[in-house]
Amino acid sequence: MRLYAQTPARRSRQLIGDLIALSLIAMTVAFALVVREAILTLAEPGRKAESAGDSLASGLDSAGDAASKVPFVGGSLKKPLQSAADAGTNLSDAGRSLQDTVGHVATLTTIALIALPVAVILVMWLVPRLRWIRRAATTRLLLDAPGGADLLALRALTGPQRSLAALATPPGGLADAWRRGDPDVIADLSALSLRRAGLKP
Repeated sequence: MRLYAQTPARRSRQLIGDLIALSLIAMTVAFALVVREAILTLAEPGRKAESAGDSLASGLDSAGDAASKVPFVGGSLKKPLQSAADAGTNLSDAGRSLQDTVGHVATLTTIALIALPVAVILVMWLVPRLRWIRRAATTRLLLDAPGGADLLALRALTGPQRSLAALATPPGGLADAWRRGDPDVIADLSALSLRRAGLKP
C-alpha cells in the first residue's frame, strides 16, 4: 500500500495537505483546551462558596457544642446555631454543585469544539487521501495483471484530452494505434494513466 504519490508534484501537494490538516487538528485541540480552561474559571465562585460554607458550618458547629454546655439554656442556644451550621452546609453543597455543573459544561464544550471541526477536517482531507491510496493500489494491481497495460491505455484515452496532446500521435491517431495493439502507444498511454494517478511506470 502506497501512502504517497511517486510523482514529485502530487507528492508535494499530498505532504502539504497532510501538514495543513494535522496543523488544523492541533490548533483545534489547543483552542478547545483554552476554552475549557476559560470555562473552568467560572467555577471559582463555587469553590469560594464551598470553602465559606465549610468554614461557617464548622465554626457554628463548634459554637453550638460550646453553647450546649451552658447550664439550663444550652439546648436552646444550640438549636439556632445548629440551624445556621446547616445553612453553611447547604452553601457548601451549592458550591460543589456549581463546580460540578461548570465541569460538565467545560467537558461537553471541549468535546464539541474538538469533534465537530476534526470531523469536517477528516471528511475534507482523509477521505480524498484514502480514495487516492485505494486508486493507486488498484492502478498498480491493474498494471501487473495480464493485459493491464492495455486497460490503463484505454483509461488514458477516455480521460482528459489535453494531456494526450503531449504524446506523439501516430498515423491514424492514438485510438487506432491502441486498437492495433501498438506497443509503443500502449506503453505511452499506460505511463500517462499512471502519471495521472501519481505513479511511475
